[in-house]
Amino acid sequence: MTNGEIADLMYEFFVIAVKLAGPTLIISMIVGIVIAIFQAATQIHESTVTFLPKLIVIALILVFTGGTMLETLQDFTVKIFGMML
Repeated sequence: MTNGEIADLMYEFFVIAVKLAGPTLIISMIVGIVIAIFQAATQIHESTVTFLPKLIVIALILVFTGGTMLETLQDFTVKIFGMML
């Protein structure tokens, strides 16, 4: 493997990491902001009010997109091992 191939592989790794983690992080941040606004409006400052909806949303995201995430990781792993041969 040349340095260029390794650089391309690392770039692809970071792109895949952003594709896999990005939607989950962005949606959980949006849910957190909505809950923070709700807590500020109602003056309810309970930590479980923030934690539980985020947990539920992240679980739902993983249920619906987990298969696609796994396929993406499997394809990338096969590509890496294919490059070694």
